[in-house]
Amino acid sequence: MVEFPALDLPENPKLTHNITHFARALRAAGLPIGPGRVIDAIRAVEAAGFTSKADFFYTLRACFVNRPEHLQVFAQVFRLYWRDPRYVEHMMAMMLPAIRGVQEERGAQPAEKRAAEALLDGVQRDIPEMDESEGETRIEIDASATMSGEERLRSLDFEQMSTAEIAQAKRMLAQLKLPVKPLASRRGQPSHTGHRVDARKTLRAAMRRGGEIRRIHLKKPRDRWPNLVVLCDISGSMSQYSRMVLHFLHAVANEKGAGWAKVHAFTFGTRLTNITRHLATRDVDAALAAAGKQAQDWEGGTRIGACLHEFNRDWSRRVMGQGAVVLLITDGLDRDDPEKLSHEMERLHLSARRLIWLNPLLRWEGFAAKAQGIKAMLPYVDAFRAGHSIATLEDLAKAISAPGDSGEKARLMASLHR
Repeated sequence: MVEFPALDLPENPKLTHNITHFARALRAAGLPIGPGRVIDAIRAVEAAGFTSKADFFYTLRACFVNRPEHLQVFAQVFRLYWRDPRYVEHMMAMMLPAIRGVQEERGAQPAEKRAAEALLDGVQRDIPEMDESEGETRIEIDASATMSGEERLRSLDFEQMSTAEIAQAKRMLAQLKLPVKPLASRRGQPSHTGHRVDARKTLRAAMRRGGEIRRIHLKKPRDRWPNLVVLCDISGSMSQYSRMVLHFLHAVANEKGAGWAKVHAFTFGTRLTNITRHLATRDVDAALAAAGKQAQDWEGGTRIGACLHEFNRDWSRRVMGQGAVVLLITDGLDRDDPEKLSHEMERLHLSARRLIWLNPLLRWEGFAAKAQGIKAMLPYVDAFRAGHSIATLEDLAKAISAPGDSGEKARLMASLHR
């Protein structure tokens, strides 16, 4: 059998054994891989050769990946399994309890935890014995591990969740609600306790009785429900966050009695895609799979200004009526002309009753509005909030129901003017 002289493997095992084990790890990490794909991968590598690591990577990726959301997981499993000579140490450090002095002082990269769990499936993960010669070394234990599983999961960053945690988080997101208060319409409806006189109805009743007014009819404002419009960034840096937000949005769109007149959803990266009709599908996995198939720019680049221009030009008048609330989910890292982006944000803000920006970058302490895109967008939002965890999505209801809630906008705007 052919071997891997150029890949620096620990024991230089045979081709079939390594690719089979690698495919097993990908399957454990959530990729739908069967025996047929493993056979195709082995044949493809034999045909393409593997003297170049890049060629080997793209050959396997072409055989094992057919969905944009699996690219990040594949890249991390590949790096840990084939490329990183210390992948075992990295994985064991990530999987052990958070004890300082044992775990490496670094956060897990996107999808790295899922890759580690897949490759360590079935491996005994005991706490390593400490050397007695260390004497009085003080070990600090992270007390956050004592909180309940659901409580910890609520505050956990979506990017750092394992495969099992993502599945549980999706179930929790399906139970979340996003209530909204009705708006007072200029149209009235009959009411015995209304504070406005319904002159038309009063006079019509009097005409039927020879012009005699026997009763003053009253009316009150009729309630109407706003639209919810969501603009979701699906570029490479936002794909995992957007996927979780769309799970939450699907639950909101299918919730009975939620109050929203209609929920409209758009994705954008390098182009704008309307995925509203897919939200009507009851099965969330089928809905998001159809949305992902339609949006061809998953995990691509970002052109926020151009996409907002397309929305303002083609869709704003259709979906922004009835006092729409707009949720903008993006990190704001855009390289387009900041003046154009600022102009389109102003148009969007003027069309919306309330514009709320969810930015996962707010998860970092000391976050500052230094990027040009963020500076151009920030003045035109009503609220600027984090959007990286279940807890931040739960808090979203407060921003919608409280008109005075601006989140972190006031603090960041003050820092811009210093």
